[in-house]
Amino acid sequence: MTDRESWRRDVPVDPTGIDKPHDILAADEFGIGTRDERLPPDPNRFDPPHDILAAEEFAMPAGGERQDAEGAGGPDPRTLVPLLVIAAILAFVLVRRRN
Repeated sequence: MTDRESWRRDVPVDPTGIDKPHDILAADEFGIGTRDERLPPDPNRFDPPHDILAAEEFAMPAGGERQDAEGAGGPDPRTLVPLLVIAAILAFVLVRRRN
């Protein structure tokens, strides 16, 4: 074989001598079926529903309704603390300006 013959791009001859196609892809030879089910089966198919939404279990009151809370005798004292602190600082500043 010369150098020119080794660079030739001819289709090689089949060494088995079989004329019909005999190479089969593994996917064609050993077909794997696909799943027909699109969703997995329900594991609790015959059990009654057991999940409860938190909104159904612990209902929250609507915004426009009045609430009857226990001990609702006035505003919470903790809401007055920032107002009292600001008033004390303002009084302190006013007393220092007069002196």
